[in-house]
Amino acid sequence: MRQWLRKFAMAMPRAQKRLIFLCFDFITLLGIVWLSYSLRLGQLFEPSLKQLMVMVAAPIVAIPIFIRLGIYRAVIRYLPDRAIWTILFAVGIATVAWVFIAFATEMTGGDGVPRSVPILYFAFSVLVIGGSRFLAKAIVVGSSGSSLSKDAVLIYGAGDAGSQLCSAMIAQGHRYVAGFVDDDKTIWGTEVVGVRVHSPERIDSLISDYGVKEIILSIPTLSANKRREIVDGLSKHNVKIRTLPLLSDLVEGKYLINQIRVIDIDELLGRSSVPAQPDLLESALQDKTVLITGAGGSIGAELCKLAIKWKPKKIVLFEANEFALYTIQQTLLERGYKDIVSVLSSIENRSTLREVIEKNDVEVVFHAAAHKHVPLLEENVIEGVRNNVMGTRAVAEVAAEEGVERVILISSDKAVRPTNVMGATKRWAEEIIRHQSNLAEERGTGQVFASVRFGNVLGSNGSVVPKFKAQIERGGPITLTDPAMTRYFMSIHEAAELIVQASSLATGGDIFVLEMGKPVPITELARNMVQLAGLSVRDGANPNGDIEIVQTGIRPGEKLFEELFYDEGSVSVTSHSKIMRAKTKSQNSSNKLPAELEKLEAVLAKKDEDAVRKILFGFVENRTD
Repeated sequence: MRQWLRKFAMAMPRAQKRLIFLCFDFITLLGIVWLSYSLRLGQLFEPSLKQLMVMVAAPIVAIPIFIRLGIYRAVIRYLPDRAIWTILFAVGIATVAWVFIAFATEMTGGDGVPRSVPILYFAFSVLVIGGSRFLAKAIVVGSSGSSLSKDAVLIYGAGDAGSQLCSAMIAQGHRYVAGFVDDDKTIWGTEVVGVRVHSPERIDSLISDYGVKEIILSIPTLSANKRREIVDGLSKHNVKIRTLPLLSDLVEGKYLINQIRVIDIDELLGRSSVPAQPDLLESALQDKTVLITGAGGSIGAELCKLAIKWKPKKIVLFEANEFALYTIQQTLLERGYKDIVSVLSSIENRSTLREVIEKNDVEVVFHAAAHKHVPLLEENVIEGVRNNVMGTRAVAEVAAEEGVERVILISSDKAVRPTNVMGATKRWAEEIIRHQSNLAEERGTGQVFASVRFGNVLGSNGSVVPKFKAQIERGGPITLTDPAMTRYFMSIHEAAELIVQASSLATGGDIFVLEMGKPVPITELARNMVQLAGLSVRDGANPNGDIEIVQTGIRPGEKLFEELFYDEGSVSVTSHSKIMRAKTKSQNSSNKLPAELEKLEAVLAKKDEDAVRKILFGFVENRTD
């Protein structure tokens, strides 16, 4: 019987359920008034016409009050225990209003209401009105209570994608769709696949009435700016925000229409996406043997995943970390690419580099291997210089000797006026690549050596985004060094695409700079991440928030802001709107580099950290692009 009642209740339209409860309340309240009189008088009450009118006034007054206070809006299966306070409040107001009417009737000559009748009416009304709701909830939920685990959600967007998503969610039964929200005024109040469409202004009340835990953005054709605008507005509601995939992802088959994903933080950072130019990607990768150093790192792995889409002849994975190498190897195999050579070695190992390049006839090298954590390199100067500078020297020189057609260094914005070891080593690496380009030009080999410089990559190993995410998952606090600090950010996928496209534009000695948009305050990034998690920031304006943001002070070597070029006036455009070329110096610009490298190598051998620092920063101190 209970199972039948549950199925019947679940199948009934929401509007019909509300009408049933409204009729039930009217009849029940009228019966409670009669019962209250009967108990007070100690016998079955037979009202006069005037008394009957006073009795009927009780439900007539109560029903509008119940409607106004949302008694009929709440979904029974998601009725929270705290709803009893709303019921108490509503019945209390209804009782007072009825007593006032009864008093006014008495003043005009009608029969009075005994003082104990309103008290009995209030008590029985709370018991019956509240009890009926919680009894219905018990029937719908069932003895296991499993339905309570199904969070209520709102779908933002009542178009084709939203209706398909809603139908899929209803069929699966894992979530309850509390309603649609849409900006189109013409469809407010209508129903799509049996679910009502509401104005965005009603989101707060819908969250309160239905216990909504999540809002799903279901407009895959939205522009990036409009998506950011909507997500920014939704973020203030302290619920999780997820989205349908972009239309481009649906077309490429990455997702199905009923699949949802989390909102990427980069969707809120103000960057406009520019589609990749297929001809640049194709010329850089198709039918080429590509070697990627640091293949298991965040950038290296993304380059690998991008490369296999353009059918290279072979990919050589060069990585010093065993687990990272295994992981990217398995990722490529799972995606159906088999022409893989996995090399477990350090980039400083020239003999291995030479053997691998010779054996596989490598044509293109993307040099992504580097130590990049700023505070760690301040503590480990020797290792940072050995890997980032001497490792780059080994890659560049061996590639030059073995006739590799194209070598692309992955550099960093920290190479501009560096104040830390990491930035200084990257600046040296750029100079090494430029020097090899000059030598190639002198020899007439036709080889191309170039660098690609950009800022922070969202989600990369050691970046601030995974750190903030972990801190939020632990309940905070989020730690940031200085509220005034800003950084450039881009998505890891966009970075990989632009690196490969820049490699096709290179003519030799280039330093390409990727357009990074506006620098983002780290505080803003932290706040956005808290809001996307459905939480609020705890601060002076909101002392009861969920996550606190605390300042820890700038770490050694850090700058408040980063730069992408030495001189913005010296930057020229390329055929790609997101790729710029820094002005290159003359062929003799790096003639001091070999001697400086020998000095650096000598002090490295002695492990003289102070001397290493002196040479490291002395060489790059007054250099420009």
